[in-house]
Amino acid sequence: MATGKDRQKQLAREHHERQMQRRLEREQRNKRTAIIGSTVGVVVVVGGIVAAVAVLGGGSDPATEAASTPTASAPQDTAAAAAQPKPYDPATGTCGYVADTAGGQVKDVGMPPAEVKLKPATKTMTLKTNQGDIVVELDNAKAPCTVNSLEHLAGKGFYDGSKCHRLGSEKFPMLQCGDPTAKADGKAAGDGSGGPGYVMVEENLEGATYKRGVMAMAKTQAPGSTGSQFFLVFGDIGLTPDYTPVGTITKGLDILDKVNKAGVIGDSGDGTGAPKETVEIKDVTISGKS
Repeated sequence: MATGKDRQKQLAREHHERQMQRRLEREQRNKRTAIIGSTVGVVVVVGGIVAAVAVLGGGSDPATEAASTPTASAPQDTAAAAAQPKPYDPATGTCGYVADTAGGQVKDVGMPPAEVKLKPATKTMTLKTNQGDIVVELDNAKAPCTVNSLEHLAGKGFYDGSKCHRLGSEKFPMLQCGDPTAKADGKAAGDGSGGPGYVMVEENLEGATYKRGVMAMAKTQAPGSTGSQFFLVFGDIGLTPDYTPVGTITKGLDILDKVNKAGVIGDSGDGTGAPKETVEIKDVTISGKS
């Protein structure tokens, strides 16, 4: 017959096992791609707020700075020897996308066309979600490789049916989306690790700020690691200028405010987690006139 001491030992052992499991899940999240450039919780994955610093991004709080950054999965050691993406070349009018060697889950829709055009200077991206439309004015003139990639992914239905997997808080006010494999249920440790199988350089970084209304791309800590994940900012985030600001939200901030108010499921320890109010992307279209 079990004694009181036996029961205490069992409870202590179970508590220790739960702690180790949570620690393992945190470490896995920190390696995922989240929103901003750090290797932390899911991006997107972000660390504290950057006061910052930086999946999703930055700061000085509690959990580690890395935890609150919008990041994507961190690259593996093999990435160092891999081909590096190249920025827009005005002489040839092309962008250099390369295969992503970081690992992670891939929804393969092919590589974007290398040739891009700087006109029109802006394009309109409409995210049709179960919560309503979120509309973004994309800065094609300053981030042509990124906009070209988004157009490619939208045209291939890459984002259709995907769920935004990471929501911040007042300290890290952003919603991270773009992982086509994310469950967004607060239980999937792999959320934030999915992508298109290719990466590109970061653009439009000079003087970049991440204030309410900005749409920016998530990445890992490594330069040239931007993929498909992005974050929508509904407050001001003190991130370092390392994440491509690709556009400005012109409609749908009220949706983000509503989702933020509902809170998160499964707080990862840095104040971010899957949104309780699910945001599922039904369709993405991009249009623009020369």
